Amino acid sequence: MRGGTHAKWAACAAAVALAATACGGGDSGGGSGSSDGGAVLSSSWGDPQNPLEPANTNEVQGGKVLDMIFRSLKKYNPETGKAEDMLAEKIDTTDSQNFTITVKDGWTFSNGEKVTAKSFVDAWNYGASLKNNQKNAYFFGYIDGYDKTHPEDGSKQTADTLSGLKVTGTNTFTVKLNQKFSTFPDTLGYPAYAPLPQAFFTDHAGWVKKPIGNGPYTIESYTKGSQMALKKWDGYKGPDKAQNGGVTLKVYTDNNTAYTDLMAGNLDLVDDVPAAQLKNVKSDLGDRYINTPAGIIQTLAFPFYDKNWNKPGMEKVRTGLSRAINRDQITQTIFQKTRTPATDWTSPVLGKEGGFKEGLCGDACDYDPAAAKKLIKEGGGLPGGQVKITYNADTGSHKEWVDAVCNSINNALGNDKACVGNPVGTFADFRSQITAKKMSGPFRAGWQMDYPLIQNFLQPLYYTNASSNDGKWTNKDFDKLVNEANAETDTAKAVEKFQQAEGVVRDNMAAIPLWYQNGSAGYSERLSNVKLNPFSVPVYNEIKVG
Repeated sequence: MRGGTHAKWAACAAAVALAATACGGGDSGGGSGSSDGGAVLSSSWGDPQNPLEPANTNEVQGGKVLDMIFRSLKKYNPETGKAEDMLAEKIDTTDSQNFTITVKDGWTFSNGEKVTAKSFVDAWNYGASLKNNQKNAYFFGYIDGYDKTHPEDGSKQTADTLSGLKVTGTNTFTVKLNQKFSTFPDTLGYPAYAPLPQAFFTDHAGWVKKPIGNGPYTIESYTKGSQMALKKWDGYKGPDKAQNGGVTLKVYTDNNTAYTDLMAGNLDLVDDVPAAQLKNVKSDLGDRYINTPAGIIQTLAFPFYDKNWNKPGMEKVRTGLSRAINRDQITQTIFQKTRTPATDWTSPVLGKEGGFKEGLCGDACDYDPAAAKKLIKEGGGLPGGQVKITYNADTGSHKEWVDAVCNSINNALGNDKACVGNPVGTFADFRSQITAKKMSGPFRAGWQMDYPLIQNFLQPLYYTNASSNDGKWTNKDFDKLVNEANAETDTAKAVEKFQQAEGVVRDNMAAIPLWYQNGSAGYSERLSNVKLNPFSVPVYNEIKVG
């Protein structure tokens, strides 16, 4: 890789992601052979949880938009997932702790303002500051001074800026980390690290209403609950210019309705084919159906802030629930084999070199009703005598699989009321309840990788106070192993440490792994050159209309 000294295992992960992505079919085709570069396409979408501040968006729907309107120091290759230089001219380090970053000259935001080193430093300082309450603040936790700008012990914030960030020139800045982190440069394609224009700070309310970025698209309008209109930005300087005139993201509270609109010619792209249509989608769409491996895992998380789920012995109950789930049957009947039963907490797209270890979960992920009943009884039984699995009902066909999981648990335990689904109407409401720590039992916790590293499947989800640790699980042994893995520059040793940390997750059943998910999409005859990246997100800028 270009741009300094990186751990070799990042490249290995990307190489395996390439092989996996190439297995999918239907990533292009359709259309008439000619295209209209000014034509606009429409795609299914869901309202994001929060305003589209880069450091405050940690969910998929908002992330789709950030990927369209921002470009960061790195960009993840849409074919391989590999971190490649975008705005980074170079990233140099001699010790994996102190980095000198040179920003490419000539880039501007869509309002004409130049993108400089200060654009990044100001954005990162804003994201890290406790008073700004950004959900992705944790991503800046490696930078020196984070404990002063974002104290996690309840003490008062004593600094507004990170001492580890220094602007050293118009296009250069330095980053000092508080520990060695060999793959830090490869994380810098994540949206939280995007640059921000001065308008973000001088007219924040105006910026939030109509965000200004530096990517291939600009936001024209947004009506919550209806749609967002994005337009191609002709002044975009990057090599990945939009091949269409824009994208209209239409909000759907039921992806079955989105699929019906696609079939009726009222929608161009559905980026999540509903489970109920998987039996018909190949005959409906032919080559216009995409089914490719993606860095996504579906899990059940637990509210460890609820003492009923966090008292001694509950690890047996959580493991018992895992053993009560017939993953093979559910992935075959509900998902028509577009999901694969999970045997660890990462994703096969990482490959063995990148950290995937098939079978790491062991028998804790094997369906065994007798063992399930025994473990749950030994652990003290289900809290309140019943499990309620909370999920959002508007996207992702979650009702079908949650009902199937509950049926499996009920059958295993011989009690038809042991498990019930608990739907929440919208994704935004679901996320808000999770953020407010209102979960009283297991809840849906699918994870779509931010970058193809084993670290990303473990640290954001299970590290103490991590950005996406929604269940608030904490374990000193896990944290220690993750810290050691991050400091390790040797490929095999880094992976081994992370897998040891994953073993701690297993032994405590911090979350129940369910299945690995393929990316699925369907599109209209108007479109061509449609594909999903390894993150299961459409590569909107490459889609042609005509």
